[in-house]
Amino acid sequence: MGKSYSSDLRVRIYGAIEDGASRRAAARRYGVSPSTSVRVAQRVSATGSVAPARQGRPPGGGKLAPYAAILARWVEEAADITMPELAAKLTAEYGVVAHPASLSKFLIKQGFSFKKNAAGNRGRSR
Repeated sequence: MGKSYSSDLRVRIYGAIEDGASRRAAARRYGVSPSTSVRVAQRVSATGSVAPARQGRPPGGGKLAPYAAILARWVEEAADITMPELAAKLTAEYGVVAHPASLSKFLIKQGFSFKKNAAGNRGRSR
C-alpha cells in the first residue's frame, strides 16, 4: 500500500491552486504527478480538508463479528471440528457463507489456537 504525501505538501499544492496556478503547474512546482494535485483539489472540494483518506481495512469485525460467541461455543463443544464443517454449520443455521480460511483467521484473532496434546490428538483451545 502506498504512503500518503505529507499534509504540509498537500497544503502547499492546494495553496498554489487557490492562488491561480493550474493543477499541472502546481504539480510541476512541487515535484508531484499531475494526478496528485488533481486528487488533492478534489479531496478539498469534497471534504473541505487536505487530509488523506484512511487506508486499510474499514473498522469493525466484518461479517463474522456478530457470530463470535456462537462460533466460540461450537468450537468449545466440539474441539476437533474442522473449518469446512464449521463453515457448513454456519451456512446451514444462519445463512452466512464464510470461507474456512476466514473462519480460521477469525478464531485465531479470538484467541483460539490449534495444538496437539500429548497423545498426538489435535484440538482447539483458547
